[in-house]
Amino acid sequence: MQLAHRVSKVTPSMTLAIDAKAKALKASGMDICSFSAGEPDFDTPEHIKAAAKQALDRGKTKYGPAAGMPELKQAIADKLASEDRLEYTADQIIVTNGGKHSLYNLMMALLDPGDEVIIPVPYWVSYPEMVKLADGEPVFVITDAANGYKITPEQLEAAITPRTKLFILNSPSNPTGMVYTPEEIRAIAEVLSHHEQVAIAADEIYKKILYDGAQHLSIGAVSAEMRSRTIISSGFAKAYAMTGWRIGYLAGPLDLIKAATKIQGHSTSNVCTFAQYGALAALTESQDCVESMRQAFAQRREVMFQRLNAIPGISCLKPDGAFYLFPNIKELGLSSLQFAEMLLEEAQVAVIPGIPFGMDTNIRLSYATDLNTIERGCDRLYTFVKNRINNQRPTVR
Repeated sequence: MQLAHRVSKVTPSMTLAIDAKAKALKASGMDICSFSAGEPDFDTPEHIKAAAKQALDRGKTKYGPAAGMPELKQAIADKLASEDRLEYTADQIIVTNGGKHSLYNLMMALLDPGDEVIIPVPYWVSYPEMVKLADGEPVFVITDAANGYKITPEQLEAAITPRTKLFILNSPSNPTGMVYTPEEIRAIAEVLSHHEQVAIAADEIYKKILYDGAQHLSIGAVSAEMRSRTIISSGFAKAYAMTGWRIGYLAGPLDLIKAATKIQGHSTSNVCTFAQYGALAALTESQDCVESMRQAFAQRREVMFQRLNAIPGISCLKPDGAFYLFPNIKELGLSSLQFAEMLLEEAQVAVIPGIPFGMDTNIRLSYATDLNTIERGCDRLYTFVKNRINNQRPTVR
């Protein structure tokens, strides 16, 4: 069978593949310490589950509006206004089947063949693949540790061409956990203010998971002009431990949201109805669960950060948000894929190689797991690296 050409342009998700392999090994009886999945190990908070159960009991099992329940869209708009100073009407919001789906809808609604999309490196693995599926062209801008793996205004200015249609801004970042400061956001907005054809996809799904006083500023809140060109992508998976619920959203210009709704109406239709009642409870009821999980992540971050930087040949920046570390392994003489495969096979520790994030000198570790697993996994990682370093040493004659 002759498949569509677009399929050949897309790379399978390595994060999902490695996480699946780690789970399969664990299911077979192996003791796997997995740092692969970007998934909180906490159960969804009880009041959110209760809201979905109540919705089921009330018969909320039918089709709903393609763009989402009106009351949920209004709650999202209210939250964006109160937390981020972003003024959107409910009509400017679409509820999607997860944050990933919101970005896919965005790419399909916005991009034409040949449109360029600026993506800072390292990036979340699905950004370039979504761009390619929409017949756009990813334009990669390499960042470095010296700048906290964040694109500079000068780099952004140099990357913009007449064909640039979209700039993707992810803060807090997956895979690095780095957060753009308010000053850095304003500097980027200043560059974009001179290029009216460029829209901004602001992926803010980790915005509630911040540490050490880091502040989140949405670029759409910088000015009315920026808001008119910014599309906010977010969801409930990370902050509310609702990964399997598949609830995300886009907020943006009305014409873009209408286009995304048209696409969704012919692809997935509405999001699971009773799950939306859980999302509504997440937004409108107590936020104590978010803070308690954030505090646990903060403790885990500290432990893993200290343990990683104590390993010879590994260096790691301290993240400001999300729940990832992105250590550099260049000194160890392995590609990121070689390192990840050997670590899983020899030490039963699952990490994600940096290559699908665009940076082969690094690996990504998630600390969205318990402290015992973090301690045991870091012990194994330390031993694995020490053995490799010792085996590389020349024999003394």
